[in-house]
Amino acid sequence: MKHYHFESKPVAHKDAIVSGPHYRFTVLTDRLLRYEWSYDGEFEDRASTFAINREFPVPKFQVVDRSDELEIINDHFHLSYDKKRFSPSGLLCSFSAKITLWGAQWRYGVEPIHGSRENLGGTARTLDEVDGRCDVGTGVLSTFGYAALDDSKSMLFDGQGFVAGRRPGDRIDGYLFCHGHDYKGAIRDFYKVSGKQPVLPRWALGNWWSRYYKYHQDEYIGLMDEFKRKAIPLSVAVVDMDWHMVDDPQVPHAGWTGYTWDKKLFPNPAVFGREIHSRNLKITLNDHPHGGIHHHEDSYEEMVKFLGHDTSKKNPILFDPTTRKFMEAYLDILHRNVENVACDFWWIDWQQGSHTKVPGVDPLWLLNHFHFLDNARDGKRPLIFSRYAGPGSHRYPVGFSGDSITTWASLEFQPEFTATASNIGYGWWSHDLGGHFGGSRDDELVTRWIEFGVFSPIFRLHSSNSRWSSKEPWSYRKESEEIMESFMRFRHRMIPYLYTRNVLASTEDEPLIQPMYWLFPERGEAYQVPNQYFFGSELIVAPIVKPRDKRTNLGHVKVWLPPMHRHVDIFTGTVYDGNRELNMYRPLCQIPVLAHEGSIIPLDANEKPGNGGLNPEEFEVLVVVGRNGQTSVLEDPADDSEQVKKESPPTNERGSLIQYKQEEGELTAHVTGRTWSFRFLAIAKIPQDLKVTVDGQDRTSDTNIIVSKFPEAPSMLVQVPPALHKEKYTLTISLGTDPQLSVIDHRERIEKLLLDYQTEFDIKDRIWSIVDNKEGAINIKIGKLMSLSVDETLTEPIAELILSDVRGMHL
Repeated sequence: MKHYHFESKPVAHKDAIVSGPHYRFTVLTDRLLRYEWSYDGEFEDRASTFAINREFPVPKFQVVDRSDELEIINDHFHLSYDKKRFSPSGLLCSFSAKITLWGAQWRYGVEPIHGSRENLGGTARTLDEVDGRCDVGTGVLSTFGYAALDDSKSMLFDGQGFVAGRRPGDRIDGYLFCHGHDYKGAIRDFYKVSGKQPVLPRWALGNWWSRYYKYHQDEYIGLMDEFKRKAIPLSVAVVDMDWHMVDDPQVPHAGWTGYTWDKKLFPNPAVFGREIHSRNLKITLNDHPHGGIHHHEDSYEEMVKFLGHDTSKKNPILFDPTTRKFMEAYLDILHRNVENVACDFWWIDWQQGSHTKVPGVDPLWLLNHFHFLDNARDGKRPLIFSRYAGPGSHRYPVGFSGDSITTWASLEFQPEFTATASNIGYGWWSHDLGGHFGGSRDDELVTRWIEFGVFSPIFRLHSSNSRWSSKEPWSYRKESEEIMESFMRFRHRMIPYLYTRNVLASTEDEPLIQPMYWLFPERGEAYQVPNQYFFGSELIVAPIVKPRDKRTNLGHVKVWLPPMHRHVDIFTGTVYDGNRELNMYRPLCQIPVLAHEGSIIPLDANEKPGNGGLNPEEFEVLVVVGRNGQTSVLEDPADDSEQVKKESPPTNERGSLIQYKQEEGELTAHVTGRTWSFRFLAIAKIPQDLKVTVDGQDRTSDTNIIVSKFPEAPSMLVQVPPALHKEKYTLTISLGTDPQLSVIDHRERIEKLLLDYQTEFDIKDRIWSIVDNKEGAINIKIGKLMSLSVDETLTEPIAELILSDVRGMHL
């Protein structure tokens, strides 16, 4: 299987190695150390599932070698070893990072304290049967400044396109990350050793439709057309296991495994494939491969001929991924025959454990590795959909987190679960949004789940075959239906931002989702908001994961605003001072999504984008003034629509650079074709000296400028006239020297909140009299609110807005 060879450099430089009869240490980087012990003095230089690269420039370090002790010392760590089999007393490491008062020290074999922040967690293989929290294991980040990763039992790659188990016997193979609180540095070293995250195809970033249900092909196509009729965009059509024969009398087993189209449901699968593709959708089919290939399968005869299998008694071909020839037939015959009809990539739904004929070789690893490489054939940008198999799994996106239980407890855990996965480099989780099974009908729960899903790595609706739990937005009450549709449209509008972050996740080792403590490791507040995270470099998201209050009709979430100056909620235009904690309250149609000063966020300008997530014909870019900012908008011309092909340069890659300089108040954009608009959030009036130029020519007079006010997000939209017939042009928008975010008057917003309160009119009057007093300073108003002696649930949403921006001394 040499055509499944992948690039790796697993042999370290000899000068980076310190070894003895039974031990070997490799200084991989100045803060990453490999430690090995072997009973027979044989050590492992093959690539493992975690470590595929070990050949790096040799860092500076010194060795002190005595008869009974070995020391390895550099600027970041000091390792001491007694030259015996590794033990907590014989192998220890101290660090120069000044993190704890007592001086943190690592000892081999001493596990992090369960439930402590000593290790900040990683992720789990699956959320199957998890109702609430589960153990997420360990990652490579720790508040104590060090983390160990045990690689002793992982599968190996043989360098010839296949895999192997490890040598038997007593062996230890581990990696010690000594990065202090440089969490991003630890992740960069992780990716150096384990390989970078691949760039996802653009279409993977759109909305996926999935349901465990026996669709007839006409019914499925009709459903896709209903989404289109309602202007709800999709990009991936998932077909669960019932695409193949399951309970047909011909099937001689339980039916979960299958590779023959069920002609009762898919009488013409080739037509199904063409129809789905004609709607700009990709197709993934579910595969449970554990049952092997039985005599009723269409590919059985071709498989047995290739494998030399005995067919005299129609015996099944057992699933054996540890055999080279089986895997070749499995991919090149069995799966290729289906792919040639109607399948773009596979949903590998492996649930049958981690054992094969070869000890230490996990079938999930084999499936992920070979399916991913196979999907990359013909120069395609590969994708699979499968479960997490351990450190190194980030090389095989995207992840299927398993069958979510439809409860608030499940939703409440998923944002944290998704964020901590980045601590082990795993950046592309896909969840069963809205829940797969169990629980009860709760429109509010599903709506909040979808809102989180829009701001998660992969958006995929899913449900069981219950007639009551399907996730079509129009199956829910009107309030929820409209919100779901709006958020799904916004997901596709965000694809320009998501695709750029997708590329940077690979090239710059920056996962899309990052816990708050990655950027603020010394702030205790960053560890107290596990469900809050950075979504790319520009946005902070705090999903609402608990039911709303019946009196106010508002949900809330505790938010920590980091010291990044001011922040603006992109949905409400509310300006918040940074460096503080507060509860944020939102109606069902909103969650807090905050952009800090200097943020530049490219969107598709089409409010109802089409299927497939193609490169936009027009852009709308969100801008938050107050600090300097810069972003690139990256695109692959392969994702162009026919209209975009007419307006954009025919290059292999394409990028637009947008820069904003606060002191001059000037935004400059070097753009590639098409029409560009810029929405300046929380700018509530047109600057007197606003000027727009295109390639140096003043175009202010024919620029359309729209100022939005409540109930829309306060903002100023500048629709720049394009440079016609030009593949590239430069535009500038000058706002005047040192422009500032507007001070927003929240009285209209507060009045609407109070109108919706299900409470006594007297309480509303008393609250409003405080809010509407133009003479009252903030401290006086807050004091009066607190003295009302009413439930804080009624006054906190008001206080949030009054206290959002200290510049607003009067409403």
